[in-house]
Amino acid sequence: MNAAKSQRVITIARSWLGTPYHDQASLRGVGCDCLGLARGVWREVVGPEPFPIPPYSRDWGETGPREVLADGARRMMPEIAPSEAGPGALVLFRMKPRAIAKHVGILTGPDRFLHAYERLGVIEEPLNLSWRRRIAFAFLFPQR
Repeated sequence: MNAAKSQRVITIARSWLGTPYHDQASLRGVGCDCLGLARGVWREVVGPEPFPIPPYSRDWGETGPREVLADGARRMMPEIAPSEAGPGALVLFRMKPRAIAKHVGILTGPDRFLHAYERLGVIEEPLNLSWRRRIAFAFLFPQR
């Protein structure tokens, strides 16, 4: 991702800071969850969402044969190796060992990311080793 596009993604993502947490919502300043944050950034960076998002569970320990979130992202975004993900990349986290990836964040720097977290809303925080180890997939926002 070029520097200008990366900065645009980050600027838009940061405009969501302070948005309260609300499960399955995607309205800046009103409420969103982690996927809703990514969807809102998508709408401003790329355009209308290409397909409706079906209801989903909040269970971070969910297991199963399919990486539903990653499969959905692959339909719309170029996938990159997590080790190649830089500022502006969308990352998916596996919150529990052997569970499917169920949490989404946007990298804002080499050691920082932005995400929506229950009870805290949209926050930016350090991408410490605990978070970094949980990254399972990474994607780039496509061109408009």
